Amino acid sequence: MIKVKDIKKHFRTRDNTVKAVDGIDLELPEGILASIIGTSGSGKSTLLALLGALDKPSDGSIEIDGKDVAKMSGRQLTTYRRDKVGFVFQSYNLIPNLSALQNVMIPMEFAGVKRGERRKRAEHLLEQVGLDKSKQNRKPGRLSGGEQQRVAIARALANKPKLILADEPTGNLDTETGKLIVDLMHDLAKTEDTTILAVTHDAEIASQTDKTFRLKDGRIV
Repeated sequence: MIKVKDIKKHFRTRDNTVKAVDGIDLELPEGILASIIGTSGSGKSTLLALLGALDKPSDGSIEIDGKDVAKMSGRQLTTYRRDKVGFVFQSYNLIPNLSALQNVMIPMEFAGVKRGERRKRAEHLLEQVGLDKSKQNRKPGRLSGGEQQRVAIARALANKPKLILADEPTGNLDTETGKLIVDLMHDLAKTEDTTILAVTHDAEIASQTDKTFRLKDGRIV
């Protein structure tokens, strides 16, 4: 269970204070795909950065497995980002000179997993996301956009995170491929017992998720 209580992120400018996130409460159980929708500037990206420990909140708490991320030290945050959170980006962010298989193995290498185990889990995950075995040794440039996003999702799952944060995961895909990716994330949330939270501007995509949160001016409305 992920619990966010009265989370705030305020930025001070020369003239005033910008309330990017202004008192958000939400709960996300394991095994679901949830979405955040809202216009540009509503606070979606800031909230994602706070949940992923890429930024610290001005106030409030973010609890995962009963531990408050907002109170963690620098070293604890590094471990949290490595072991508890996976990221999926609109632009895939795969390493271009590595194969699909090697891209999925990378997070496990940083976590100290033995090479044989890394390869075995990477192959399993790529199979799970539906990437044909004949394509697993291809570099990203030789894969379609949908295939690259499948690799990115497999990589996000590598260290068995409790939370996967997806920033516009279907933004660069056509409608049909985007729907397939959403269906895939739905299935993986359940089979991998993880929570997936996707930021999207697409109301149709959001309607396919288990929970939807609409943000406006840094608040859930």
